[in-house]
Amino acid sequence: MSKKKRLEERIFNPEKRWKFNEADLEERKLWKNYLDAFEAMMAATSTDRAPWHIVPANHKWYRNWVIADRIVNALEDMKLKTPFAPAGINFDKLKIE
Repeated sequence: MSKKKRLEERIFNPEKRWKFNEADLEERKLWKNYLDAFEAMMAATSTDRAPWHIVPANHKWYRNWVIADRIVNALEDMKLKTPFAPAGINFDKLKIE
């Protein structure tokens, strides 16, 4: 639900009026400035090496899937390998007593 829609709910739905604050109306006037600042920050700080990802949070299951997918992709891109075993040890002849 958009911020505008939530504010309208607080105004027009009597059960949600307890959440209303008059300062919300003044903040709403600044919404375009907030979006512009957000977009500028994203453009200035997201890089190929450290990208930002917008994660939708409207549905928890989908949010969790997006995050898990990003993590799996990042790990796969790292092309991790099992470290080498310690040198000088013959593992075929080791016995645990």
